[in-house]
Amino acid sequence: MSRGPEKQFDPEVALARAMEVFWARGYEAASLSELLEHMRIGKKSLYDTFGNKQSLFLKALDYYAQTEVQSIRDQLLVAGSPLANLEQVLQNLQQRHSLPRSRGCMLGTNIADFDTDDIEIASVLCYHLQRLEDAYCTVIDRAQKAGEISLAVNSRNVARMLLCTTQGMALLGRVVEDEKLLQSTIEATVMLLKMV
Repeated sequence: MSRGPEKQFDPEVALARAMEVFWARGYEAASLSELLEHMRIGKKSLYDTFGNKQSLFLKALDYYAQTEVQSIRDQLLVAGSPLANLEQVLQNLQQRHSLPRSRGCMLGTNIADFDTDDIEIASVLCYHLQRLEDAYCTVIDRAQKAGEISLAVNSRNVARMLLCTTQGMALLGRVVEDEKLLQSTIEATVMLLKMV
């Protein structure tokens, strides 16, 4: 039996384009026609390669995690001062979310958008948020071992605070044009970490 014709598009490029639509519009608001137009593929190619809209969305979330979320994790875990690494990541996020027309975090914007009865999407969103929390927890643990943060601090609780703070910043950055709000948030967060 012969194989079908080769794909006339790069699936990774098409997936990256789908991610952009879901990131900007959210799962519910992104229409199939908008996705197809932005991905530059036909309906049959979409279904043959990615499945239905929900399947495409879940793949786009995974792609986001492999690029954007992994980048944050990598920055947190580079050699050197763990606290300095964390401070740099927070400053990078603050600068990014302070830009005009910030898109925020794809995880957070879709948490605010999707039908919470969809258990599969909720599970994937929680999984990726957990990976971010774990990365924050690891960097706090490393900072404690380096003597930069007190051992009396519960690293998991601090990681959860950082997750909630950064997700809040990402959402606020989409509508608040005063960058001082996010900047002061980072300054207060870093000051609290250095005090403990």
